Formats: sequence, C-alpha cells, structure tokens
Amino acid sequence: MTDSESQSSAKTRAAWRLGYLVAALGIYLMDQSSKAWAVRHLRFGDRRIISGMVDFVYAENPGIAFGQLQEGGAFGRWFFVVLAAAAAVAVLVYFVRTSRTDDRVLGACALLLAGILGNLTDRVRLGFVIDFILVHAGQYHWPTFNVADASICVGALLLAYDLIFASRKGKGDALANERVPSGS
Repeated sequence: MTDSESQSSAKTRAAWRLGYLVAALGIYLMDQSSKAWAVRHLRFGDRRIISGMVDFVYAENPGIAFGQLQEGGAFGRWFFVVLAAAAAVAVLVYFVRTSRTDDRVLGACALLLAGILGNLTDRVRLGFVIDFILVHAGQYHWPTFNVADASICVGALLLAYDLIFASRKGKGDALANERVPSGS
C-alpha cells in the first residue's frame, strides 16, 4: 500500500466516522427538540396518538432507565451524571477504536452516544430526564420513554446482536479452519 493510498484510506475512514457522528448529532437534536415540545404541549394535558396503543404524556424521571432508582436526591442526580458521562466517554473510545468496516458497531455506538448525551443534557440542566412516549396494550404499559431512550435501546440491541453473532461466526470459522487438512 502506497503512502497516497494509505492517506486516502485514512481520509475515507475519518469521513465515515464523521458521518456517524453527524447522524448522532441529528438524533441528539431530535431528542432535545421533542423534549422541548413535550414541555410546552404536554405538561398540562396528555394526547392520545393511536387509541389503545400510544399516548404522549409528560413525565419527569429523576432515576435511571424505566423509572428505577428515583429516590437518590441530589447525590443520585450527580451520581447519574458522572455515570452517564463515563458511559459516553467509553462509547466514544470504543467508536474510535472500532474498525471502519464494522458499520453495525459504528452505528450502534452513534445511537448509544446520541441517547446517552440526550439524557445527560436533561439531567445536568434539569436534574431529571423528560419522558413523554407511553406505549401500552390493554392493561400492560411500557414505562414512559423518550427519543434518547429509544436510541439507547436500539444501539444496545445492535451491539448485543454483533457480540452474539460475531462470536458465533468467529467460532464457526475457527472450527472450519481446524477441519481443513493442513496439506490442502
């Protein structure tokens, strides 16, 4: 590989990473604008979107995902801020270290980063996260969530998928290589 090919390859990798970060910024901005909309339009009244399935309701979540650990007070708020900041840094480091050819992992990291930063922004500014999407079926209600939460869930599922099936593929390739006679 020549120096010019190496430089071109590095520029291409950087451009792709920048594209993923721009997408993450777009999701972050969508999250923040949807939360601002929820504050203005839902704080004093709910909206039914799809009867019996989806409602928009205003909720303030001082805890972690799905309303857990809400009794932390000021200590809990800043503990979750530090925890989210550390998670964002870890995801960013993983994003930078992932090879360019692994689009599913890069996309998952971008989704995770956007969601973590969206909820971190709320927690720093307000002391709680604004949730407003309520999905339900009959008496079952999924905990109220927001765009950042959805982004985190999809990113985590993509990473889990990659970890499970990439390890299976790696084991399958290793087994196939062991079965091939060395003289072939």
